Amino acid sequence: MGALKGKTAVVTGGSRGIGRAIVERLAADGAVVVFTYASRGEAAAEVVRAVEEASGTAHAVRADLAEPDAAGRLASFADGHLGGLDILVNNAVTLIPVVPLAETADEDFDRSVQVNLKAVFSLMRHAARTMRDNGRIINISTLNTVRPSPNNAPYAATKGAVEQLSLVAAQELGTRGITVNTVSPGATDTELLRGTNPREALETIASITPLGRLGAPADVADVVAFLASPDARWITGQNIRATGGLG
Repeated sequence: MGALKGKTAVVTGGSRGIGRAIVERLAADGAVVVFTYASRGEAAAEVVRAVEEASGTAHAVRADLAEPDAAGRLASFADGHLGGLDILVNNAVTLIPVVPLAETADEDFDRSVQVNLKAVFSLMRHAARTMRDNGRIINISTLNTVRPSPNNAPYAATKGAVEQLSLVAAQELGTRGITVNTVSPGATDTELLRGTNPREALETIASITPLGRLGAPADVADVVAFLASPDARWITGQNIRATGGLG
């Protein structure tokens, strides 16, 4: 057990991809982790097993953040099982059809706002009220807020808003030693990325990335773990672009 021994953490969207890597890394560093999943119970159970096999502790909570009361239920569960909060990682994101702005449906935009922004706001507000001093809030954004691409307006817009929430919260919570930062991954090799992009596009992205490959979930989780650690005590209000040099 390492730098986070004795700490508690909440991670949203922790059953696969970047979220799973974050859960496993924080637990490996000693934190007790509560993480959410929306529907993949078997995948969440596998994360819990993997953490336990590595002598860590993780609890999976079904919480579809598209439901308006899900963030509140997650906060209540975490309060009851953790006894205090030290680390909050807002990672969950929703999938909607990848279409031009002119074809985006109201319900898809609303879902993006609910999951990608409002749930983040609700959990950050809860953390601002209850997090122990010297805590850490880390929000996962995207390279797309500075390197925009067509057909993902709701995603980029909601993530841009999250970045602004991070900046404001960093100003408000700093006197308590609480740091608030954003991590913005580039193209990261996950099931989600491969399911929404043709292979040729991913090969092109890798070829124009200075480090010559797609990111791995662990690449992002390592950055999050650093920001969650005592070593990052003097870093707040920053957006770390974990992109391999792209953008």
